Amino acid sequence: MSKLAKNAPTFQSEEQERRFWEENDSTEYVDWSKAERVVMPNLKPTTTSISLRLPVSLLDSIKVAANQQDVPYQSLIKTWLADKIKTV
Repeated sequence: MSKLAKNAPTFQSEEQERRFWEENDSTEYVDWSKAERVVMPNLKPTTTSISLRLPVSLLDSIKVAANQQDVPYQSLIKTWLADKIKTV
């Protein structure tokens, strides 16, 4: 694509921009053939807290495993979940 057909509008808010891109094709506004991959090493993923009920014996076993690896048990749980989801 040598010339873009349309100029992207100016948005008043992130929500307005989100709605616009949900309803419009970006190829009409952006020449993706000229896109470059960007690395943002300091970008932290958004997290949210959850409540998870576990049997006491299971949590104790997880804490023992975490202690053996010298990591916090919540970090170990996150690692195990991430590894598992990759295999799905």
